[in-house]
Amino acid sequence: MKRIIGFMLIILMIPLLFGIQQSIAKEWGETQSLKNSVKESIELSDPPVNMPISFTDRNGRIFAEEYVEWRNPLPLDAIPDFVRQLFLISEDKGFFDHRGYDVAAIFRAFAVNAASDEMQQGGSTITQQVVRMRFLTTEKTYERKFRELLYAAELENQSSKDEILEMYLNEMFFGNQVYGIGAAATYYFSRPLGELSEAELAFLAAIPNNPSKYDPLRHFELTKKRQELLLSVLAKNSVITEEDAQSWMQETITLNVKEKANEFAMYSSYVLAELEELIGTTEGFSESIKKADTPEKKQLEVEALKRRTAEVISKGIQIETALDSQKQKHDEAVVSSLLTKKDLQAGAVVIDNATREIVSIYGGKGYRKADFNRAYQAIRQPGSAIKPLLVYAPFLESGPYKESTPIDSSNLCIGSYCPTNIGGYTYGMTTLSEAFRHSHNTAAVRTFRKVGIENAFAYLNPFKFKYVTEEDHTYPAALGGFHKGVSPLELASAYTSFIDGTYELPHAIRAVKDREGNVIYAWQEKAVTAWSPSTASTIRNLMKDVVLNGTGRGIAYTTTYTGAKTGTTDHYKDLWVAGMNDKYTTAVWIGYDKPASIQQLSNQKIHLKTFNGLMRD
Repeated sequence: MKRIIGFMLIILMIPLLFGIQQSIAKEWGETQSLKNSVKESIELSDPPVNMPISFTDRNGRIFAEEYVEWRNPLPLDAIPDFVRQLFLISEDKGFFDHRGYDVAAIFRAFAVNAASDEMQQGGSTITQQVVRMRFLTTEKTYERKFRELLYAAELENQSSKDEILEMYLNEMFFGNQVYGIGAAATYYFSRPLGELSEAELAFLAAIPNNPSKYDPLRHFELTKKRQELLLSVLAKNSVITEEDAQSWMQETITLNVKEKANEFAMYSSYVLAELEELIGTTEGFSESIKKADTPEKKQLEVEALKRRTAEVISKGIQIETALDSQKQKHDEAVVSSLLTKKDLQAGAVVIDNATREIVSIYGGKGYRKADFNRAYQAIRQPGSAIKPLLVYAPFLESGPYKESTPIDSSNLCIGSYCPTNIGGYTYGMTTLSEAFRHSHNTAAVRTFRKVGIENAFAYLNPFKFKYVTEEDHTYPAALGGFHKGVSPLELASAYTSFIDGTYELPHAIRAVKDREGNVIYAWQEKAVTAWSPSTASTIRNLMKDVVLNGTGRGIAYTTTYTGAKTGTTDHYKDLWVAGMNDKYTTAVWIGYDKPASIQQLSNQKIHLKTFNGLMRD
């Protein structure tokens, strides 16, 4: 009877055994396929990471930083041998002997209590951990684990042991968005790795085992206990002496956590915009955008430039700027203190006359990072502040004219266009100096007409006003009546041409360097002649007269030279002052983001007071 039952069981087991065999064959086939696929297609290239970027002022001081993850990769030879031993002994004793994974260690890992805080040899090698950090997820599935082994073997084939160890030490997570032992040193102790003591190095090495549990900012004592455990393990393995271990355990650990530099957002936000322009100019994107013959093509080129800029930034760069930190701090305080009326705003730029560099930027009261920056993004009609550039300098260039040249300021109409003077005043024959001093609109339009619209606008070409187009080539432009307008940055930049008649587009960026300190971008523009020396000198004299006797009375004359030109748009919606003294050139705009009359503030000369504040050294 037993034999019959046994025979029947065997018959019943045949389908089951067949199924198991088929399943095994299928799994084996898939395994071999996956293995072959990995070998054929795996590309163990560096993963994309965003490196920190820093901004330095003219004295080399870091004033702002941009980063999501704090990283500071180091070459292996810059990482002390003591640090290497800390991780090799605690994480992977057989690192230099295995081929990417340790089968015996994997089996041992199944036998230990995962919750134990004892120092145990883990199941994953350093190579496997690098694979997880670089190429795979941390999901706990057999498929992921098997793929991890294949990747680890391939990584060992493609890289040396030293290269893998360097990857590991630079990419471990140390909590608080810090990656790598070099970054951990500068983040938790504000000192480079090479300046830390052995006790501090062991303290850092305690964190990656469980960055949440051993976060030194929240669980300092737990981190200290693990540091002591690491030191005792090194002593047991004869890497250090027992005496050194005990001495370093007793050493006091004092954290000095790095604070993210975040000063002068008005300036740094402009620097990032200028960086895109610098890359575009250097690598040909700007020319391609200019040549695009359809909006679609232009947009494609613009997007390509933005992608390239993001790529450059992600690699980690240092941007050296012309920022004068003390002046920036002063200017922000002074201008903001004058904007007492609710929602009143301002935008301003200050340029160093000697270097033609941007030393200070005012982006708006209450400015926060990534806000609308009125210094370079506010495009407003410039009013009479455009007259020196579009009317009087071109007029002086067109003939042997001087300040005493007679000018007709009587009323006129050109077709249906009949400009009027401020206050409705009517004038007759006057001089160029008088018309400029009191900003006669009728004289400006008549002079503009004499020069010729196209000829006058040609003189603006060196200044590259972005929003001045062919549709602005009309008579109202003589009074600043543009369809869009100019920014404070553009106007201040153009006014630097009156320093000596030459023009070089002012910049904030001095150089862009990679992580090794090599210059990768720098402006290469050369100065061009914008005006003859006599024209520049005459305009300077005319602007000086405005300050002493005209619409600029109220501007402090505290240096050997101060000159300016004011500008007001219809219904007092915008107040402008542009000009210079011995050291600086500036343009300031005051108004509301949503245009409204500020005539009362004009009467109080708020724009002149603001100009005074910006001109102080």
